[in-house]
Amino acid sequence: MKRAGLAAGGFILLGGCAAGMQNQNVGDVRAASDLAVRFDSMRRAQRIPGLAVAILRDTTILLARGFGFANVESQTPVTPETLFNTASVGKPISAVVALRLAQDGVLDLDRPMRQYRDFPEFCDAVRAQGGVFFSDFSCADNRLTMRHVLSMTSNGDPGTRFWYNPPGYSWASRPMAEMSGRPFSDLVDSLVFRPAGMRTAARIHRRLPLRPELAALLALPYHIDSTGRTVRSDPPPPQGDGAAGGVIASVVDLARFDIALSTGRLVRDDMRAKLWQPTVTPDGRELPYGLGWFLGKLDGRRVAWHTGLWEKQYSALYLKVLSDDPSERLTLILLANGDALQWPTRFDEAAIERSPYAREFMRALVTGRNSRDASRSTPSP
Repeated sequence: MKRAGLAAGGFILLGGCAAGMQNQNVGDVRAASDLAVRFDSMRRAQRIPGLAVAILRDTTILLARGFGFANVESQTPVTPETLFNTASVGKPISAVVALRLAQDGVLDLDRPMRQYRDFPEFCDAVRAQGGVFFSDFSCADNRLTMRHVLSMTSNGDPGTRFWYNPPGYSWASRPMAEMSGRPFSDLVDSLVFRPAGMRTAARIHRRLPLRPELAALLALPYHIDSTGRTVRSDPPPPQGDGAAGGVIASVVDLARFDIALSTGRLVRDDMRAKLWQPTVTPDGRELPYGLGWFLGKLDGRRVAWHTGLWEKQYSALYLKVLSDDPSERLTLILLANGDALQWPTRFDEAAIERSPYAREFMRALVTGRNSRDASRSTPSP
């Protein structure tokens, strides 16, 4: 039994009818609401025009709320239903598509990439291009597989080191489309958006513009110019139908994705676990990326996350606290129409501890809840 309602400008979904569960949820909701207010203060300090927040404990949405403006000029407020370009937060969604196709026997994650149509030609072109992503891209190696591409271990000797390679990851959509006989965006829609109930989520690419009714819900991008003014940015440049991004969604859409993933509506439990298993090198080292997710620890807890960034346009953070105990699972989703949610990170590292939003989230919902639980369990003198 669940009940839904509006509270403090945000959508709150409380689950469970037992008194103990209700009391626990009430405490979580209050903590989430207080945290959202702190996030708004941080947004103002960073001069982010608009921010949408969703917080979940396991499959319960504790809070979904908007702050600031989706359109500064018209003073249109951000709501939980406001759409954003989620940038690289599309990578976890693409990884789910790959695992669903693997689960159905359509896609072999360990088949050499060079066996897919057009990959050798793509390899020749990008190796000639070089640069930070392709100077040592292992595309000429017959050992390179889809698993390496999805785990960001396709640079150097395949599977031996982590190097964040978005354009390499983007090409992963091609084998999925080839083996299924369907455009990649159609796969995302049928295998993720629809079963998850992501009602306003959409894919965009060069030949697939955002539908007008959804474009009206899209937060416009902004940046701070050289004079310190907040000014409208150009939209992100057109992209191909790739796996690295291309998802337009609200925080409520992503919360629905999170719930559908947790409850087995998208892939089986054993397949879902592969998303959050660190890649292990031949010499036994764990790397900080699974399949479409960064992995690590924050405040002693195992976490998975992904950021999204269009410089001077949009940024995003999708963070999960992982646990075998459902009561300890937490999710934070942040979407912004400015780029200030991002923090400096090298291509060979994962550093969630540098995110002030992630640190505040852990203090409020993990450390804070532990303190509340301890105070309730301590007998009165």
